[in-house]
Amino acid sequence: MRSVPTTSIDLTDPAVVADPYPHFARERARHPVAWHEPTGRYLTFAHATVGQVQRDRRLGRLWKDKEPLDHLEPFNLLHRNQMMENEPPEHTRLRRPVASAFARGHVERLRPRVRELAAELLAGVDPAGFDVVGDYAEPLPVLVIADLLGVPRTYAHSLRDWSQAIVRMYEVSPPQETVDAAVAAAIDFAGLVRELVRERRTSPAEDLITDLVATELTEDEVVAAVVLLLNAGHEASVNVFGNGLTAMLRRGLRPGSDVPRTVEEMLRFDSALQLFERTAIEDVQVGEGEQAVLVEEGQRIVALLGAANRDPAVFADPDVFDVDRDPNNHLAFGVGVHFCLGAPLARMELAESVSELFETFPDLALTGEPESRGTFVLRGFRSVPVGGTHA
Repeated sequence: MRSVPTTSIDLTDPAVVADPYPHFARERARHPVAWHEPTGRYLTFAHATVGQVQRDRRLGRLWKDKEPLDHLEPFNLLHRNQMMENEPPEHTRLRRPVASAFARGHVERLRPRVRELAAELLAGVDPAGFDVVGDYAEPLPVLVIADLLGVPRTYAHSLRDWSQAIVRMYEVSPPQETVDAAVAAAIDFAGLVRELVRERRTSPAEDLITDLVATELTEDEVVAAVVLLLNAGHEASVNVFGNGLTAMLRRGLRPGSDVPRTVEEMLRFDSALQLFERTAIEDVQVGEGEQAVLVEEGQRIVALLGAANRDPAVFADPDVFDVDRDPNNHLAFGVGVHFCLGAPLARMELAESVSELFETFPDLALTGEPESRGTFVLRGFRSVPVGGTHA
């Protein structure tokens, strides 16, 4: 019987966290999918196998409550009721009430508001030197998604703190202080949303929380949906912006004539979300030919999105940032039933925020070394110091 390929890559190694792509390239050259004993999971490194993991309905997103159950119940409650942690038909039932808010027409109606917020934020920075993440990229998406949902702007800073505390739990082997902070954030976040839900029941408004309250979703499901949208809408946009902008400025690049195309390259080149896990609902063969593996029922497999997005079998010169790359079949938003619901909004926000930034500061440049968040699963920068001459 043919032996199963194995990998010993350490996803917590500071060298891997700092720059995972050379490590992914070495693994991909050896095998598109391999067993990872340290985590008890298969890891996929090639575009084809990562795409298969995301598309194959026999590989499901099945939430397992984290332990200890009593301590982590506030965190678990938000996740077991999320669409992202369920498969059809539950996934379909949870996703449908939210989907209409992200239809193209709704997103386009937000475009002027995004431009207005972007200009407002840039008007308040010091051109000689500012943190483009903390002063611009972080507040913008949280203000936009809060407007869409109907969360008062006064909570913007708290939303950012809660979101960051919760998503740190997605890292490999989070320390106890991270766990405790995530639980506290889940309690506070859910508490605010429950207050807003109660208000909308008696005083409806023109926002998504009002729309969700009017559906068949339970209160716990509405709360989980709102928290997911705020977390995903904030974290993805911030990290894509910071990662992509840093890559561009380090290379002396500017957006191409087609800014949305440059945004797609930002999404591909240094993926904000690196890892997405599935569980085999039945035995599934992943890969083809001699390099295929059999993932048995109950075993878990990881789609390494960043590895897929640097696969030379799909992308010419994958380690080059090409502002005009076309086609660009990246997997940053996923594929299949779990394709990111907020992708149209994220793309629009990124295009508008990048355009506004370079129109305001045409000679924008780094003024210091960007500070990494030091995380792997959600890859990003804590701060990116820049400066430029105001147009």
